[in-house]
Amino acid sequence: MLNVDPLEIQKFEALASRWWDPNSEFKPLHEINPLRMNYISQKINLAEKQVLDIGCGGGILAEAMTHHGAIVKAIDLAEASLAVAKLHRLESKLDIDYEKISAEDLAATGQQFEVVTCLEMLEHVPSPASIVAACHALVKPGGLVFYSTINRNPKAYAFAVLGAEYLLKLLPRGTHDYAKFIKPSELASWNRSCGLQLEEQIGLGYNPLSKKYSLQANIDVNYIAYYKKP
Repeated sequence: MLNVDPLEIQKFEALASRWWDPNSEFKPLHEINPLRMNYISQKINLAEKQVLDIGCGGGILAEAMTHHGAIVKAIDLAEASLAVAKLHRLESKLDIDYEKISAEDLAATGQQFEVVTCLEMLEHVPSPASIVAACHALVKPGGLVFYSTINRNPKAYAFAVLGAEYLLKLLPRGTHDYAKFIKPSELASWNRSCGLQLEEQIGLGYNPLSKKYSLQANIDVNYIAYYKKP
């Protein structure tokens, strides 16, 4: 069974044409992308590295990693999002290999990469543990896997759903399903069972007064974690 929620795909398909509009529903992604990119580049020099971006959407992260010298393959199951990514690739004059395929199906081909990224994606699929297992298969020994997702607790519900979607209107209502949020301990358990070792996890915070995002020690709401394959 394909590890995909059709309703989630529909949500992103409906917004696909606005992926690269920095003032659209994807504004938060555009604003956090430099933080995510800097964090990844601090942990590993991406130059000439074979990188896989899972759940690439319109290609915001894939393009940023390519600018850092990475050789990027990016996958998604939303056709409209991939179409936008491919069009923007032409405008940017970048060489990125986009493909409509699931992480699990790509893992079955035996391909492996030095770095795998899976950002803002795990909380949108029926079985995140299956994606984690695919990440383990897709990363080479000694390689790194980066995740970013949302913690599951009352504070996360207040900030990521009520605050972001209803009060501050940073995201469209219905963007997130609280039941699909993932505790760091759950993510760690899935990775540990595959043989991936936690290297570090860090929080991603938003200040409604300054309207700025920043990395922080607190992982109560949004967080980034990266793991290494021995």
